[in-house]
Parts: sequence; C-alpha cells; structure tokens
Amino acid sequence: MQFLPGHQPPYDLTYDDIFLVPNRTEVTSRFDVDLSTSDGTGTTIPIVVANMTAVAGRRMAETVARRGGIVVLPQDLPLGAAADTISFVKARSLVADTPVVLGPDHSVSEALALIHKRAHGAVVVVENDRPIGVVTEASCADVDRFARLGAVAETGFVTVAADTSPREIFETLESQHAHLAVLVAADGTLAGVLTRTGAVRTGIYDPAIDASGKLRIAAAVGINGDVPAKAKALVDAGADVLVMDTAHGHQIKMLEALRSVADLRLGVPLVAGNVVSAEGTRDLAAAGADIIKVGVGPGAMCTTRMMTGVGRPQFSAVAECASAAKDLGVHIWADGGVRHPRDVALAIAAGASNVMIGSWFAGTYESPGDLRVDRDGNAYKESFGMASKRAVAARTVTDNAFDRARKALFEEGISSSRMRLDPERPGVEDLIDHICSGVRSACTYAGARTLGELHDKAVLGVQSAAGFAEGRPLPSGW
Repeated sequence: MQFLPGHQPPYDLTYDDIFLVPNRTEVTSRFDVDLSTSDGTGTTIPIVVANMTAVAGRRMAETVARRGGIVVLPQDLPLGAAADTISFVKARSLVADTPVVLGPDHSVSEALALIHKRAHGAVVVVENDRPIGVVTEASCADVDRFARLGAVAETGFVTVAADTSPREIFETLESQHAHLAVLVAADGTLAGVLTRTGAVRTGIYDPAIDASGKLRIAAAVGINGDVPAKAKALVDAGADVLVMDTAHGHQIKMLEALRSVADLRLGVPLVAGNVVSAEGTRDLAAAGADIIKVGVGPGAMCTTRMMTGVGRPQFSAVAECASAAKDLGVHIWADGGVRHPRDVALAIAAGASNVMIGSWFAGTYESPGDLRVDRDGNAYKESFGMASKRAVAARTVTDNAFDRARKALFEEGISSSRMRLDPERPGVEDLIDHICSGVRSACTYAGARTLGELHDKAVLGVQSAAGFAEGRPLPSGW
C-alpha cells in the first residue's frame, strides 16, 4: 500500500477520506480474483460477522459459512446454547439451505410468524419427515389465520434428488418457471431447499469448511471468570476460531487471560482485541494472539467516542496495526466502520485479512431478531450495541440487584436501533453478493488477483468531503 505523492496527511483517516487509484492491470474479469484469506481461519471471502446478539445466530452462521465467511457467536451466549448452535451449523449441508419446517396441522399464523426466518420465503410442510407441500406468503393471502397448513399448502412444488448438481437444479427451476426446489434424500425424506439464485451462488462461492468438510463457526469469550475453561469447552464443542473480546483490548487483564488461553494450545486460531495502535498489536501478539482485532468506536451501535473521546479513525488504525502485525507474522481483522463495499476493499488495502461486520447484517432475514413493519410499511429488525443498557441487562441477569443497578449506571452504546431491510438486498447472501462484487472490482482496478496483492498494489489518495460526495450515485436525478 502506498499513497500518491503528497497525499498522506498529518492526521488520521476514515474510510470516507480515502480513494483507490486505478492501476494498469492484466486482470480482465472479477472471477479471476481469489477472495480467500490467509489468516488461518479458513474463510474464502474476507467477511466475519460480529459477535453481536442481534446479528450472530445459527441461521446467520450457517448461511454465511456456506458462502465462505464466518460468524462469531456472542460471548454472552450460555455454553450449552453455544454448543447446540455449533452442532447445528456443523450438521448443515454445504449446498442446500435449511428450510423452516412445519406439519400439516400447524396454523397459517404459525407459518407467517416463521416464514421470514429464511430468505427463500417458504415453509416446507412435512409428514413423517417427507415433504408434502410448500407454503409461501402468497399461499396465505386472504386465508383465515387459524386455517391448517395441510389445507393451504401448494402441492405442485418442484422436488429433486439431494445429490442433483446445482446446475441441473437451476435448469429444472428455469424450465418450470419455479423459484424453489425441495431436495429429498434417497428415502424420500426432506434434505433441504435450493433457489435458482442459490444454485448460481454455489458456482461462485466456496464454503468455509473445516478438516472434516463441515461448515466453520467461531465463538467469543470474554476476559472475566474462568476464561481458559470456557475457551476449552467452546473448542471441544467444535468452534473453529476463538475470539477473546473486550472493548479495551490493550489492558493487563486481557493480556493475562490471553496468555492463559494461549498456553492451552487448543489448536485453533486465537483472535484478541480490540486495539488501535502498533503497541497494542505487539502486546497482544506477544501474549499469544494469532489475529488482532482492530477498532475502537467506529461501529454503528457504538457511542464510545462521543461518551469518552477514546478511539481512532478506522483506516489509520487498521493500517498502523497491520504494518506492525506483518512484522510479527500475525494478522489483523478490521472491526467496525463498514457502511459500503468500498470500505471492505479499503480495509483489505490497509492490510486487514478479514473485515468484521455487525449492524449492516442486522437488517437481514437471517439475523436473530423478529421481523417488524413500521407505519410506512418498511420491514426492519432491531439492533443494539453490546455495551448498551439492553446488552448489559442480559449479561448481568445472574448478578444481585445492587450489582446490576451499579453496572447499569455505566452503559455505552445504543439499546435499540431500527435496521431496515433493504428491499433489493433483504438477505445476508444478497449483501455478501453486493460486498464481494465491490471487492472483486476493486481488485481488478488495482491489478490484483488476490487480497494480498490488493494490499501490495493499492495506491491511495486522500479526498475532501466533497470528493466523497461526488462518488455517490444520484438515483433520483438532479
């Protein structure tokens, strides 16, 4: 990475302050670009879903891993629940999506409550584990909410054998003008579903898989309590990456906890953070971190900078920490501040191996929250910061009343924010397409075939606020 002559200012920079200069290139297609990362996490696209309660659940983990990224389960998740989620994700197909399943005696209202838990927009009705119908919102239009699904399910749905190639499934759906195929095993039981777009995606993305060929998933642990015991339990449960997470990662308590976990030699990449300086990076690396998480204050739900004045503009933080990490043979995750695909590309150009995204993914079908509709008919989900009143209340539920009241006085972050579902990109896979398309194009402009080459070849300039505004599209005209 280098700046244009005279373009490196004496102040820190955000992603909005930066632009990439196109280079002479031999890369002629986006599909000539390899988006896989080299930090040992096994991701084939540079996307990590943040360990936020409103974002990282089992549906998100399954879907993102199938497309090559990885989800970090929140540290507040009870160990039993985390183990169940890890087991669920490990059992999922590398190709087919897991549908919402109900029986013929369930009601229409139950189907409508669950139908948007998956982006494919359907409930599969089963009897004795065999699919007998498909229910969509259209199936339920003008139907009594207490009607049984057996009476309203569409029975003329497309079924294909589970071992059918995605290309064949796509061609079958195209020929029958259908959106969704129900996949069945050799014994006729339900194996999953696949949409036309899903079939196409299987030829573009490689899933993030472990040595046993199962989908990958990460888990977070804090720095309080018996940290080594919880870390070992998560890895024993199948976590592929362990993230030691606290808002201020450059503190003695983190370093001590990190050393205690590193000494266990659990055999998985160990991530620690958050920091924003070369010194913090070096200290975490010395304590045993393989990957350092960078970012204080850039997140959409975070009020740290306004409350405390503490933090650092994210591009400069990532660039400095990545430079220090490279000298030490460790890696960087850029955590927070991402609003556009360009921000992911710029984080990679600055030296990050993966980019952590939270609130942007909260407004998708796959996030854990319930889908709601505002008075104007816009669908949304609620998100909240992990240091907010809402998160603190959940985290301290086992404390006594006095300790809960004391901790409640020192909350930071937004407790409730409406994350609107983009009508054009309501599913997390839609956003992944959007992001990866931008990053692939950025690589072609830079003349890079890999993410490492993007960092090496990136030429950057600094722009004014007007320069950033000039790059925004004007969809509604002048």
